[in-house]
Parts: sequence; C-alpha cells; structure tokens
Amino acid sequence: MKRSMPRFDIVGQLGPLRRYARSLTRDGSDAEDLVHDALVRAYERRGTFRSGGNLRAWLLSIVHNTFIDRMRSRRSEAARLEQAGYLSDGSAPAPQEHSVRLAQVRDAFFSLPEEQRSALHLVAIEGLSYQQAANATGVPLGTLMSRIGRARATLRQMEEAAPARGRNHLRIVGDD
Repeated sequence: MKRSMPRFDIVGQLGPLRRYARSLTRDGSDAEDLVHDALVRAYERRGTFRSGGNLRAWLLSIVHNTFIDRMRSRRSEAARLEQAGYLSDGSAPAPQEHSVRLAQVRDAFFSLPEEQRSALHLVAIEGLSYQQAANATGVPLGTLMSRIGRARATLRQMEEAAPARGRNHLRIVGDD
C-alpha cells in the first residue's frame, strides 16, 4: 500500500502567510524571505501535517516558529559579536583619556535595557523625531518618551557615580 500525501493548496494560503509575515517583520522583503523559509520547512515536514487538519493554521504556526528561530539566531549572533568586541577591546586598551571616557560611555549605553537603548539610539544617534522613532519601534509615543527619559536618567546616575570610581582606578600621567 502506498501512502498518498495530502494535497496542499499553498497558493491559496500565500496572502495570509505574507500578511502575517509582514506584521512580524515590519519589512516587505524580510516578510517574503520569511514566507519562503517557512514554505521550505513546511515542504520538508509535510509528513507531519495531519490529514484533515487546518492547513492555514499549520502554515501560520510554521511562519511564526521560523520568525522566532530567526530572532533567536540574530540575538545569539549579536551577543557573540558584542562579546567579541569586549574581548578585542580588552586586548588593546587605549591610553588616551578620551578613549577611556568613550569606552565608559559605550559600556554605560550598552548596559541599558534593550527597549531603552534602542529608543535612545533612534532619537539621539539616528536623529529621528520622537514620532518617527515610536513608529519604527511599534510603540506608542508616550511609551517611547518614557523609555528615553528612563535611559537618560540611568545614564545620568551612572555619570554621577563614575567620578568616584574613576579616581580610584584611573590616573592620567604626564598632564600638568
């Protein structure tokens, strides 16, 4: 007896898959890539689809899981790159005062929670307006403003505490 595979109407599901992928990625080309990768997974795992099951729900769950896997992979890669940056920074410490100060500011910035760091980056570094940054992150304007306020307050507190730490561990030699 030859087991027949269920016939899939993938073309009829492309619209919902693309819409969902677009809502997850917030980018058209990333959404297309996500749908493509999800359909490849679906094809590879077509044997796990239960005959008579809901094809749309099955495909949407594959899109969702593919998106989650991508996000985890990106976070893992970012953590590896950040760790590599710390390792390389430690191997060649900068003797100049401004380089040390810049490293302190960078470390303080990177120690902020992701939501605060991204909000502050979009406004302070990329020069976006608060409304543009709120749209880019997909949060309400008030939430973005609150995150920026908390980030600035945290950096201010770190700055106020830094001179006490800096005097004990850092001394500039040869400058009168």
